Amino acid sequence: MFSIYILTYNEEIDIAACIESALMSDDIIVVDSFSRDRTVEIAHRYPVRLVQHPFETHGKQRTWMLQSVPTKYEWVYILEADERMTPALFQECLEATKTEEYIGYYVAEQVIFMDRWIRRSTQYPRYQMRLFRKDKVWFSDYGHTEREVCEGPTGFITETYPHYTCSKGLSRWIEKHNRYSTDEAAETLRQLEKGSVSLRDLVLGHSEVARRRALKDLSLRLPFRPLLRFLYMYFLLGGFLDGRAGFAWCTLQAFYEYLILLKVWEMENLPVPTLDPKTPSAEESNADSARALSEPQA
Repeated sequence: MFSIYILTYNEEIDIAACIESALMSDDIIVVDSFSRDRTVEIAHRYPVRLVQHPFETHGKQRTWMLQSVPTKYEWVYILEADERMTPALFQECLEATKTEEYIGYYVAEQVIFMDRWIRRSTQYPRYQMRLFRKDKVWFSDYGHTEREVCEGPTGFITETYPHYTCSKGLSRWIEKHNRYSTDEAAETLRQLEKGSVSLRDLVLGHSEVARRRALKDLSLRLPFRPLLRFLYMYFLLGGFLDGRAGFAWCTLQAFYEYLILLKVWEMENLPVPTLDPKTPSAEESNADSARALSEPQA
């Protein structure tokens, strides 16, 4: 058996379905970042443990969770609230925990958008580290998200998990990715200054994860990135075969790339506000104005 962590923040729409999909495990821990909606209330209706911890970054939240929240089992699985466990995936994960060949496994997501799986538009298979021994994996930050650091060999699960990426509505998606684009812009600048493209990983990477990361590093250096991303996803990957949902998804991803580029420009060109020592602060100016008004007029 393995334990399941569920990460939440304002997930009242998704949390019930997520927990119910995970009840095949007898050890479920909801790690909440102090939600302001009914997430905690709904979670308490189920046989789960709930802990709360202030959110800093995705990497730090996961690492804190692994180090500070005990589990019943050595192996753990991480679920986001808008993701689901399936019986077939659970069974394959259960079998994987019985072997000693790997310390962790990547699992591919099925992005569900506009009520359908958009397989081609989402560069399927896109793998995430989900099942692992909790003493062998931790997470660092990368852009708006996280990257795993694994102390041992890793493998791949063949079953996939559904990811309802727009379950809370398009407005929530846009608001969230507007925030994400700021972190991605900062990461883009760091990578351009310090990073490099591994052509070997790009062509001969030992896994899909290595090849995808090399492609990501290359894409940061290409001109017309938003347009290229749309053409790559919609035509080269066959997003047009995903119908209206595929066109909408590819357009949103191009828009997201454009937001990142705009914020990179802002970070490079907009002046950083500074307070001139010779210029009185707002508080000092208000105090001077008050004194002037209170003084008797000649």
